[in-house]
Amino acid sequence: MRKPVISAAVAALALGLTLTACGSKDEGSGGGGDGGALIVGATAVPAGEVLAYIEKDLAAKNGLDLEIKEFTDYVLPNTALQEGSLDANLYQNEPFLDDFNKSKGTDLVPVVDAYLPPMGVYSKKVQDVADLPDGVTVAVPSDITNEGRALKLLASEGVITLKAGAGTTASPGDIVKNPKNLKFKELEPAQLPRSLDDVAAAVINNNYAQDAGLSPADDAILLESAKNNPYANLLAVKKGNEDDPRVEKLAELLTSDEVRKFIQDKYKGSVLPVTSG
Repeated sequence: MRKPVISAAVAALALGLTLTACGSKDEGSGGGGDGGALIVGATAVPAGEVLAYIEKDLAAKNGLDLEIKEFTDYVLPNTALQEGSLDANLYQNEPFLDDFNKSKGTDLVPVVDAYLPPMGVYSKKVQDVADLPDGVTVAVPSDITNEGRALKLLASEGVITLKAGAGTTASPGDIVKNPKNLKFKELEPAQLPRSLDDVAAAVINNNYAQDAGLSPADDAILLESAKNNPYANLLAVKKGNEDDPRVEKLAELLTSDEVRKFIQDKYKGSVLPVTSG
C-alpha cells in the first residue's frame, strides 16, 4: 500500500539518525539566509554528485560556501528544509513537491530546474516491456507521485491504459485496460532495485537505479523521454528564501555550461541537463 504520512516527531528522530554530511565543513545553522555556508540536502546520485562537482570546482571561485548533507529517502530532505536545518535541497520534481506541501502542510517552493533523471523500467526476465508474460508482477514506487509517474511511463508504451484525466497521482485504480493482467506491487522506492530477482520488472527512480549499479541509458527496458517531461529535479527552498543571494548563486551554477557539460560527460544520457529559461 502507499506509504502513510510520517509524523513530525518520527521524522525528526529519523533525521537525527540518518542524516550524514559530505565534506569537512563545520555544522551550520541552516535555514537562516544569514551568510556563511549554504547547507543543501540531496540524495547521493545524481544530486549529491552534481553538488559535489560544484563544491569542488565552481563554488569558491564564484564566492559560494557550499555544504552538502546526504539523505537516503524522499521525506527527510523536505522535513529538514521546512524545520530550518537546511537552506535548500535538490532531489525532487515539482509534482512531488506539490503533493508533499499539500499532504504535510509545508511551504516549500521551487527555485530552478537542474536536470532530468529519467525513470526507467528494469527487468532480469525480459528485454522489452512488450515481452512481459501474462499475469506477472511489476513493482512500482509506493509514494503517490512516483507511483503515478511509473504508471504513466507504462501507459506511454501501451502496456496499460489509464482513465482519461488520470494525472500525476494516478494509482492502479485508474487503470482501465490491462491486457497482460499485470499485478502491481508497491514498494518503498529504495527497495525497488532489490526486488528485481522476485518480480518480472520494476519501475525504478533514477537515483536508486544508479545507486544499485544500473545504467538508465543502457539497462532500462523502457526509459522516460525528456520531451515535455514535468519531472526535472529542482532546487527547492522554504518560501521566503528564494532571494537569498547564496541560493541565487547556486541556481546560477546549476544551470551553467560547466554543470551541463559535467552532467553530459559523467552520465552519458542516464541524466539529462536542463538549462535555465
